[in-house]
Amino acid sequence: MPGAGKSTAGRHLASALGMPFIDADVEIERRIGMSIRAFFEREGETAFRDIEQAVLAELAHRGGLVLATGGGAVLREANRRVLRDHTTVVYLRASPEELFRRLRHDTQRPLLQVADPLRKLRELYQTRDPLYRETAQFTIETGRPSVPTLVNMILMQLELAGVVSAFRPPKISATAPGTASATQRTPPR
Repeated sequence: MPGAGKSTAGRHLASALGMPFIDADVEIERRIGMSIRAFFEREGETAFRDIEQAVLAELAHRGGLVLATGGGAVLREANRRVLRDHTTVVYLRASPEELFRRLRHDTQRPLLQVADPLRKLRELYQTRDPLYRETAQFTIETGRPSVPTLVNMILMQLELAGVVSAFRPPKISATAPGTASATQRTPPR
């Protein structure tokens, strides 16, 4: 979901795993040479989703990294399939009300520039939550944990499942909560 904190949690998770971090939306903006919001306004959502699909396919096959996807990446079956087949996906679930609390002053997310953003978040959640659950190997109910707590929750799930070997991650400190991340299946070396 938009505002779930995928980039924040992903960045810290990558640091703990000693892997590079890539935010798919930042990579898309670099490639199109403008903000996603401007691209949405100029070219429309379908054109954006086409570029997103190509970028996700490339990044998912790259391996050895932590990838934060855009919240709408799961809308296309091809994206769900490539993420499911080539990555380990952790869905950090937050309620629409919690997301609204985080995003109430955000003006950069194109889909939330509407008269009633909470209603829009509820609609997005209703559509996307089943798709996130279908795609993810792990779902973690988040509430409002700190970033270090959230990352440690992710690491514990990955360790218990044998996706990464047990280790003592470096101490992680941050203040902003995060709620979603996708990690590559390749364990750290």
